[in-house]
Amino acid sequence: MNYLAHLLLSDPDPESLVGSLMGDFVKGRVDAALPPALRRAIILHRRIDSYTDAHAGVRRSRCRVSPAYRRYAGILVDLFYDHVLARRWSDYADVPLEVFARRVHAALRRHHADLPARMQHSMAYLVGNDLLLSYRGVAGIGRALHGIERRLKRPSGLGAAVAELQRDYAGFADDFALFFPQLQAYVDGQRAVVAGLDAIGRQAPAVQRPG
Repeated sequence: MNYLAHLLLSDPDPESLVGSLMGDFVKGRVDAALPPALRRAIILHRRIDSYTDAHAGVRRSRCRVSPAYRRYAGILVDLFYDHVLARRWSDYADVPLEVFARRVHAALRRHHADLPARMQHSMAYLVGNDLLLSYRGVAGIGRALHGIERRLKRPSGLGAAVAELQRDYAGFADDFALFFPQLQAYVDGQRAVVAGLDAIGRQAPAVQRPG
């Protein structure tokens, strides 16, 4: 999942919001010295990604991507789903997206010095360009894809891949509508599992394999 979905699925406190984004920037063993809320959010982020990758509906969305972009289907579907989530925000959240985005921005500013260096740059861009709000528009997804294209080392043409969303908009939206409530239910169950881990190194139960 992309930024907006991870944020919505996190606990609402500032450390959990920040930790829900750190999962993309912290690899390997989670540092036991991190505050508990950050640790739990990183672990939950990883479980969300594992569940998502295995979900039949998400695999169906990735198959909607044309062969020319199939290599980047995971990136595209993550962004397309954030777009659908932003457009249908009131179906899943109890506060307006503008209010939620301001809350996220405040949390990121408050914890900026605690972020990994690579994450500091990305989060400054997220805040400075109102990235979360921009996802509501197809043009915003196009700008996000252009940004990813610039960061990739090899030619990708991702900037033009927003056409994939426009080509099968209803299909991606329908896949998301079926998938996201199941993900929400999964995350609700995982909160207790993650909170109950006695130590970072303890082996957690296997990730549920969705149908």
